[in-house]
Amino acid sequence: MTAARVYLEEGARSVFAVSLDWPGWCRRADTADGALDEHDAYRVRYADKIGGRFDPGPLEVVGTIPGNRTTDFGAPDARGPWDVEDLSASDLQRQVGLLGDCWSGFDRVVAISSEALRKGPRGGGRDRDAIVDHVREAERSYGRKIGVRMPPRSEWSEQRTAIAAALLARLSETAWPIGHAIRRLAWHVLDHAWEVEDKRS
Repeated sequence: MTAARVYLEEGARSVFAVSLDWPGWCRRADTADGALDEHDAYRVRYADKIGGRFDPGPLEVVGTIPGNRTTDFGAPDARGPWDVEDLSASDLQRQVGLLGDCWSGFDRVVAISSEALRKGPRGGGRDRDAIVDHVREAERSYGRKIGVRMPPRSEWSEQRTAIAAALLARLSETAWPIGHAIRRLAWHVLDHAWEVEDKRS
């Protein structure tokens, strides 16, 4: 069984365990061991979201990179040596397909969730539609990192199609390396899919 390659992004207050081969399978904790445990615990939830065969082997940590302020804010952001290596044509196609699966998984969660979500102990937190708006606008912003500029209130399907096409085209001189962009997009949409699941009544 092939090992599941992950790297650790270590900030001052947060550590992310990030899968290199399965975009969106990425979890955070206060420590490296905690992040790996949380990452491993999400195997079933990740498999459910991508809707396909998912049976990776044990986790194999392939490197550790220092995080930054964004890491401690709560998003994986640092880049490692793997980001200067080109994905093969087949793996690029596979990973962009997995990003599409993550989008579909988010859409399925939204479709079966009520608009009102449980709030935190002090009434904090967004409802479903506010989360949807946030994810859509974040993806529009992320798109600019790979050369995709969509006007506000664009159809989400058109925006996703443009992002996927740009990733597959391997546009040069982009702010984000392609592998990093796929991982960041997939992490963000799944993180909010799980948020909706965990807060729905």
